[in-house]
Amino acid sequence: MNKFIKSMRDLSIKKLYYSISEVSKIADIEQYVLRYWETEFEELSPQKNRAGNRIYTNKDIRLILYIKELLREKKYTIEGAKKILENYEQDGKPVVEIKEKKSLPEPEIVYEQEAISVSYKKELEEIREILKYLLTKL
Repeated sequence: MNKFIKSMRDLSIKKLYYSISEVSKIADIEQYVLRYWETEFEELSPQKNRAGNRIYTNKDIRLILYIKELLREKKYTIEGAKKILENYEQDGKPVVEIKEKKSLPEPEIVYEQEAISVSYKKELEEIREILKYLLTKL
């Protein structure tokens, strides 16, 4: 079963808004990563309540799961994922037209032996970007 579909099952109890901790559990992503993705992906901008806490909609969660799929499963870089998200519709479904498909970046094809090292490299690159961001906040 697709991980995306499994994660969406967690949304079966419909709520208007979810806290960052709820979204973190649903998407299996750390809260600091969600905050970092907000700085990288302009499409991801949850509202904030009166207390200043992030409140995510189902649309936001679908986008987060799609970003996660692009970065972690399909091995796109952040820049590559940004280009893909240029074609992301407001209703939360990716749009790829045949004429545009040729211009979209393709994920790297790796052999099984290299997949682990590529996975670690991507994680390290993401951590590095997060650390750079945190340094700007100090």
